[in-house]
Amino acid sequence: MLDINLIRDDPARVKENIHRRGDAAHLKRLNELVDLDALWKQKKKEVEALRARRNKLSDEIKVGKKDGRDVSAVFEEAKRIPQLIKAGDEGLASLRERGDKLLLSLPNLLDDSVPFGKSSEDNVEVRRVGEPYVPAFSIRHHGEIAVALGGADFERAVKVSGAGFYALKGPLVLMDLALQRLALDILVERGFTPVAPPFLMRRRPYEGVTDLADFENVMYKIEGDDLYLIATSEHPMAAFHMDEVISEDALPIKYAGVSACFRKEIGKHGLDERGLFRVHQFNKIEQFIFCKPQDSPAFHEELLRNSEDLLQKLKIPYRVVNVCTGDIGTVAAKKYDVEGWSPREQKYIELMSCSNCTDYQARRLNIRMGRHGASKETLHTLNNTMIATARALRIILEVYQKEDGSVTVPDALRPYMNGIKHLELK
Repeated sequence: MLDINLIRDDPARVKENIHRRGDAAHLKRLNELVDLDALWKQKKKEVEALRARRNKLSDEIKVGKKDGRDVSAVFEEAKRIPQLIKAGDEGLASLRERGDKLLLSLPNLLDDSVPFGKSSEDNVEVRRVGEPYVPAFSIRHHGEIAVALGGADFERAVKVSGAGFYALKGPLVLMDLALQRLALDILVERGFTPVAPPFLMRRRPYEGVTDLADFENVMYKIEGDDLYLIATSEHPMAAFHMDEVISEDALPIKYAGVSACFRKEIGKHGLDERGLFRVHQFNKIEQFIFCKPQDSPAFHEELLRNSEDLLQKLKIPYRVVNVCTGDIGTVAAKKYDVEGWSPREQKYIELMSCSNCTDYQARRLNIRMGRHGASKETLHTLNNTMIATARALRIILEVYQKEDGSVTVPDALRPYMNGIKHLELK
């Protein structure tokens, strides 16, 4: 959420930010908010004037009675004021509620380094690591190979849960867990605290974490309860410190979220019916940081570096892109995507998203930083996927696939694989 004082003091900056994002609906909401805020300030002055008038009349009545004067007319006016104040306060509350909804809907301020663009096609490549290659043989679909290795059962998963679900078995269960352990080991060594959060969240914290307009259509709602299945552990970790003041001495706080994630995956790409790429449920290790405002740019690069180091250990070719204005979403001020190379499709596919949310998320959640000898300040939050295991498995089954369909286990995962070095066809 933006600071209302920024909108009051520098509305031109906020308008320019919305123009960069290319969203006319947000501009309409901003203009409506500016008008509402002006009306709210006017009505607030009127209510304050009524309170001042009430106090003045009360004093006049006291003095008049003491002097023996007739104060009946003053008394009648004073009797009407409480009802006027009540109506005024109710009107102010209604204006504030409408204004808060509009304020919550406005997007974060973009960093100056975010490139202009309309879609993911306009994201700007930052670097490539590892050489994309064209294999000498035809790479088989990862879902087909997963079944042939005895590592997945899509048909029975669909029978049990419907389209968009999968069941891992045998060696791919071990590999899924190995990916999580490798990711966690890297993060723990770098000062992150593992957190296994609840998989369900109430609406109020969720509204603080993100604009539900961005997520609600892909989220699972529990009927009859004020609960949603989490789309990512970023969300409960962000809400962990809702309505708290964190001492600046306690910052940064670094969390490594361990969770399953649940998404309807409604969109232009649809579901991966017999695969691991676009699915309703998957496991993920997520990085999350609370920090001082001045430190967030450096931590953004640190989060990105952690994920890159993991991919380099796995020897997966990848590239980093700076996400453009039309693809960045509401909450982030700056965002990198990390895309792994798919030798079967001969293109890069998204594996990780790394966002600096600046003070936007923390203000929505009312998380502030306590400072020595100074007023409290809204802190900054950042997040990045360390590993989404289903997508990583898909890439590994392609990159490490042999001509006979067998798959070599990446060296970095072998310590976690119970001695398994190769996955053979069943």
